[in-house]
Amino acid sequence: MKSYRKELWFEAKQRRQFFRITPQIEQCVQESGVAEGLALVNAMHITASVFINDNESGLHQDFENWLEKLAPEKPHSQYAHNGAEDNADAHLKRTVMGREVVVAITKGKLDFGPWEEIFYGEFDGKRRKRVLVKIIGE
Repeated sequence: MKSYRKELWFEAKQRRQFFRITPQIEQCVQESGVAEGLALVNAMHITASVFINDNESGLHQDFENWLEKLAPEKPHSQYAHNGAEDNADAHLKRTVMGREVVVAITKGKLDFGPWEEIFYGEFDGKRRKRVLVKIIGE
């Protein structure tokens, strides 16, 4: 069985931002040489997320609006976690959006349903953070 590992780095210019990372993951699949297997893609930070959904800007704005209603950033004083940091809302948003995705690899390609894409969601940005890609298979 083959095993492949790569770290992808991102730096959000804003506190919250979504990145479409499907092309980078497709490149990893090619580099891995795996034709049949699994690709794990996970955020390596507790205030970021990796998820699958549609690449549609209106939907991304809906995510932003919905998450902000669920866990508003301000006032920072509403959270017991906030003290040395002001990112409790980012931890909660990550919990809702999830840590990782696993996608089947079939015939050397990511095996998606219609409209599916992989995204990195940043909820406490303005610094470098990473995503782990781990691919196993034959």
